[in-house]
Amino acid sequence: MSRTRQPPLVTGISPNEGIPWTKVTIRGENLGTGPADLIGLTICGHNCLLTAEWMSASKIVCRVGQAKNDKGDIIVTTKSGGKGTSTVSFKLLRPEKIGILDQSAVWVDEMNYYDMRTDRNKGIPPLSLRPANPLGIEIEKGKFPQKDLEMLFPGMSADFTSENFSAAWYLIENHSNTSFEQLKMAVTHLKRQANKKSEGSLACVKGGLSTFFEAQDALSAIHQKLEADGTEKVEGSMTQKLENVLNRASNTADTLFQEVLGRKDKADSTRNALNVLQRFKFLFNLPLSIERNIQKGDYDVVINDYEKAKSLFGKTEVQVFKKYYAEVETRIEALRELLLDKLLETPSTLHDQKRYIRYLSDLHAPGDPAWQCIGAQHRWILQLMHSCQEGCVRDLKGPPGLHSATLDLDGDVRASVPGHLGQTASLKRGSSFQPGRDDAWRYQTPHRVAFVEKLTKLVLSQLPNFWKLWISYVNGSLFSETAEKSGHIERSKNVRQRQNDFKKMIQEVMHCLVKLLRGALLPLSVTEGGGRQCRGWEVKAELSGQGLAHAIQTLRLTYESLTALEIPNDLLQTIQDLVLDLRVRCVVVTLQHTAEEVKRLAEKEDWVVDSEGLTSLPCHFERCVVHSLQSLREVLECKPGEASVFQQPKTQEEVCQLSINIMQVFICCLEQLSTKPDADVDTAHLSVDVSSPDLFGSIHEDFSLTSEQRLLIVLSNCCYLERHTFRNIAEHFEKHNFQGIEKITQVSMASLKELDQRLFENYIELKADPIVGSLEPGIYAGYFDWKDCLPPTGVRNYLKEALVNIIAVHAEVFTISKDLVPRVLSRVVEAVSEELSRLMQCVSSFSKNGALQARLEICTLRDTVAAHLTPESRSSFKQALEALPQLSSGADRKLLELLLSRVRSGVHLQLACFQAAPPPAVKTQVPSR
Repeated sequence: MSRTRQPPLVTGISPNEGIPWTKVTIRGENLGTGPADLIGLTICGHNCLLTAEWMSASKIVCRVGQAKNDKGDIIVTTKSGGKGTSTVSFKLLRPEKIGILDQSAVWVDEMNYYDMRTDRNKGIPPLSLRPANPLGIEIEKGKFPQKDLEMLFPGMSADFTSENFSAAWYLIENHSNTSFEQLKMAVTHLKRQANKKSEGSLACVKGGLSTFFEAQDALSAIHQKLEADGTEKVEGSMTQKLENVLNRASNTADTLFQEVLGRKDKADSTRNALNVLQRFKFLFNLPLSIERNIQKGDYDVVINDYEKAKSLFGKTEVQVFKKYYAEVETRIEALRELLLDKLLETPSTLHDQKRYIRYLSDLHAPGDPAWQCIGAQHRWILQLMHSCQEGCVRDLKGPPGLHSATLDLDGDVRASVPGHLGQTASLKRGSSFQPGRDDAWRYQTPHRVAFVEKLTKLVLSQLPNFWKLWISYVNGSLFSETAEKSGHIERSKNVRQRQNDFKKMIQEVMHCLVKLLRGALLPLSVTEGGGRQCRGWEVKAELSGQGLAHAIQTLRLTYESLTALEIPNDLLQTIQDLVLDLRVRCVVVTLQHTAEEVKRLAEKEDWVVDSEGLTSLPCHFERCVVHSLQSLREVLECKPGEASVFQQPKTQEEVCQLSINIMQVFICCLEQLSTKPDADVDTAHLSVDVSSPDLFGSIHEDFSLTSEQRLLIVLSNCCYLERHTFRNIAEHFEKHNFQGIEKITQVSMASLKELDQRLFENYIELKADPIVGSLEPGIYAGYFDWKDCLPPTGVRNYLKEALVNIIAVHAEVFTISKDLVPRVLSRVVEAVSEELSRLMQCVSSFSKNGALQARLEICTLRDTVAAHLTPESRSSFKQALEALPQLSSGADRKLLELLLSRVRSGVHLQLACFQAAPPPAVKTQVPSR
C-alpha cells in the first residue's frame, strides 16, 4: 500500500532551549491527521509522546523530557507520513537542583531534589541545608594539607554556613585550579541566585504561570464533569456529599472531646497567664526600677528600659499593659522635668550640658532643651559680667587694701582660662610696657586695669564652652543616633531659624563686654545711654599710659583667644574698635605725660659742663622722649586685623601737635634756665678741657655761675639740640611711623633757632656793649685831639683795654664751648669795628701825627682779630681807614710798620688766643646792626 501523505517536517520550536519538563510548541508541516495518527515524538533523543498533545497538522504541544544530549533535532513520526525530519534544533539546559525548602511551580520528582542529609554533615537540621556548591562550578579539591590551612587562617572556617567563614580558605580548598573566567561565571551565578531569592514567591509565580493556568483548567474540567453526572438529580452532587460527611465527622469529634478540650483550654489559660506574668515581668517591675535608677543617677539605664518598653507596649491595646505603661510615662515625665532643671542650672560644665541634652533628646522631651540651655548660658554670662563690674566698683569704694587692687581672677569663675591667654600673657606681660618691671607691678595695678583682667578672663572662661555648645547644636553631636535620625529635619529648620538669634546673643555679649570696658577705661567716650556701664568709676581720673598699655595687651590676647575659637570676625569687630580707641588714647596720654616730665627736667639741670660744652640736660631730654616712644612700640604695632593708630586725620593732627608741644616745652625750659636769677643757681662745677689753657686761673669749686655763663651753657645746649638731639628724635618718630614729622621738625627747629638767636643777642648785648661804649671815652681821654697830638710811639690804653675785654670774652666762651668762640667773637668784633669806623668818620680833620696814630690803632685791632673777621667787620675797618688821610711819605709808612711790629711783639702772649685756627663753626645768619 503506497503512502498518500508526505513525511512530517518540523520547521520551528518555541522556546528553542530550556530545562527538562519545559513546555514547548512544535510547528511544521504534515504533523498528522489527528491524535491517533501521531505515533512518535522525540526531542534530543528522548521520547516525549506521553506528554504530546496534537493540536493540528502544523502544531503539536509537549513537554521536554530528560534527554542525554544537550542539543538535538525534533523528530515527529506519523502513521500516514512515517518518520519525519527537522530543520531546527532544541538546546537542553542543565536543570537546577531544587532543595526541599525551595519553591517550585511544577511537581518535582522526589528523587530529583538535592538532599544534604546524604552528605557527610548528617547532623545539620533540615532548615539549615544549603547547596553544597554555591558557586555553581565544578569543585576541584586541592592538595593543600588541612593543618596548613588552619594555621594560615586561625579561627576561621571553610564552611560557608559558619559565622567565621573565610572565602579565601574555601577557594583554596575547592577551586585552587579553577581559571579566572570560570570564577567570573561563578560570580554571575551568585548574582543570579541572589536575584532569585530577592524576587521570592512572585518570581516563582511568574516562572510557573502556565502551570497554574493548567491546574486551574484541570480543576474546572473535573468540576464540569462532576456536575454533568446525573446523580445530583437524586441525591446531590458528589462534592456536596463529601462536604456533609466531613461536617458530621467534625461534629462527632467535638462532642466526644468537648469536656477534655474544655479542661485543656482552662489549663492553657492558666498556663498562658503565668507565662504572661513571667514573660512581661519587665513591664510590671519597670516603674519601681525607674525610680531606683533615678535616685542612683543611672539615667542611661532608665532611657534604655523606657525605649524597650515603648517599642513593646507603646501601642498595645491590652488594658493591663496600658495601665502599667501609663505609670512608666508618668515617671518618665518627672525625669524629663528633673533633667531640664539640671540642664538649666548655672554654672555647669559643657560635659554635663551635653549629657543632659542627650538624655532629654533620647526621652523625646517637648520643645528644644538644647536651645533653652544656650539661652540660659547667655543670660548667665551677661549676669556674671555685670556682677564682676559691680564687685570691682564695690572694692574700689571700700577700705584700701592690697586685696582690692590685686588681680583676683579665681573669685567667681572656676573654669580655667584657655592656655593661649595664660601662657602668652605670662610671657609677654612683663615686657609689654616697661622693660625690667618687677613683680611689684601686680600689687600696684589700678583697679580699672585689674577689672579688665578679671572681666576678660571671665569671658574667656565662659564663652568657649558657650560657642562649643552652639557648634555641637549645629552639627548634631548633642543628640544620640536615635534622636538624630528622628529629629534631623526638624532640627535643621530650627538651626536655620536660630542662627540669627545666636548671632545676636554673641553680639550682645561682645557689646556688653566692650561697654563695660569702655566705662572703666574710656569713661568720657561712653554716650549717655551707656552711663550705667561707667557708673561707680572716677570719670575725672585718667589712666596712665602704662595702665592703658597693659589693658591693650590684655584685650589683644583676648581677641586672639576668641579668634582661635573660629568666631566670625564681624562679631569681634567691637573689640577691635575698642583696642584702636585705647591705642589712640594711650599714645595721647603718654605724650601728655612726657610733656609733663620734660617740664620738670629743668629741676635736674646741674650746670656741669663736659668737654664739649654740654650739660646732661639734652641727654635727659632725648632719653625721656625715646623711652616714651619705646613704651609705645607695642601699642603702635599693628596686630593682624588691626588698623593703624594714625589712620584718622584728626588723630594725626593731635599726635603731631602733642609732639610739637613736647619740643616747645623743653625749649621753654631752656629759656627759663637762661633767665634764672643768680640767687637761684646752684653751685656747680665747670669741667674744662684739660688741653685748653686756663687764661684766668683755676675755676674753684665754689664758683657761682653768672647770667652770662648760663646764657653760654644754654646756647651750647641749643646748638647740640639743633645738630643732634632734635634730628635723633625725628628719626625715632619716623621709626615709630609718626605722621607729620616734617612739620614737627620744622616747627621745633624754628622755635629753637628763635630762642638761640634771642639768647645770643642777649649775650652779645651784655658783652659787646660795654666794650663798644668804652671806645669813645677812651679815645678822647685826657682831652686828646686828632688835630694836635704827638708823634705815635704805640697804641693807646683804650685799645689795649678793648683788646683785653675781647680776650676776656674769648676766655669765657672758650671755657664753656669752643664751638661758640668764632660765633661770639665775630659779632663782638663786628660791633667794635662798626663803632670804631663811626668814630673815625665823625672826626672832622686829622693832623699828620693824628692820622698816623689812628691808622696804627685801627691796623693793630684789625690784624689782632683777623681770625674772626667777617665781611661786615672788614668793611667797617676799610671804611675807618678810608676816613683817614693817606700816608704820603715812605718814612711814615716805615714808622707805621715799625710801630705795628713793636706792638705785636709786646703783647704776643696775650694775643695768642687770636692766632690759633678756630674750629669749624656752624654758620648762623645774624642780622647786621
